[in-house]
Amino acid sequence: MSREYRRVAVSAAGAAYDKKGEDIVLLNVRAITGLADYLLLVSAGSPAQMEAIQEKIELELKAYGLYASRRDGRKSGQWRVLDYGALMVHLMDPEARELYSLEKLFRGAKKVAWNGKTTPPKTTGKT
Repeated sequence: MSREYRRVAVSAAGAAYDKKGEDIVLLNVRAITGLADYLLLVSAGSPAQMEAIQEKIELELKAYGLYASRRDGRKSGQWRVLDYGALMVHLMDPEARELYSLEKLFRGAKKVAWNGKTTPPKTTGKT
């Protein structure tokens, strides 16, 4: 099942990329939390873009017969969460992404390559 969810997680990352999601990071968190196997973090520049990314991910995963068991923040333009069991998707505006720093919370997680389509992290200009 884990190998199947890796494929699902990679597909979700690709769907976010297709809708111009930014700073896309896919983490394998299985070894450090019981919450999920994979965590997908995506930044969106506007509420409309966040909606488009969410719709594309939901459509992509529907092809696998998967539907989010829980959603949070449906009307939020700052942070939305889609729970697919072994895959948690976090769509965030850049300010919320920086504030909550989920990458730091899961710093022991391995980054997962997804079709070579990676977007470089944004720099804040801070050193």
